[in-house]
Amino acid sequence: MKFVAAYLLAVLGGNTSPSAGDLKEILASIGADADDDKIELLLSQVKGKDPTELIAAGREKLASVPSGGGVAVAAAAAPAAGGGAAAPAAEAKKEEKVEEKRSLMRIWVSASLTK
Repeated sequence: MKFVAAYLLAVLGGNTSPSAGDLKEILASIGADADDDKIELLLSQVKGKDPTELIAAGREKLASVPSGGGVAVAAAAAPAAGGGAAAPAAEAKKEEKVEEKRSLMRIWVSASLTK
């Protein structure tokens, strides 16, 4: 996951075709170890592909997979009837955003490894 994150950071930073050295530099900046084999595998899987398209393709593949988000929504709805819903509702919204970001990363990873 850290290799995918480093790749996405490089792309978001304007580097349309990050090299293994670029990813190693990003990982070194946070003190993470770089596995050359995994980096090369990732780069070979995403070479010439648009990250946005990979994410979209992965999203389609995972659309039928349950994500477990219904429990958080149900838990947030129960206190709403009690009157003190402001804090739980805000926490549920925050958790929903975090889960959405995680889901996008899982989709991207899945799509990049399946092509």
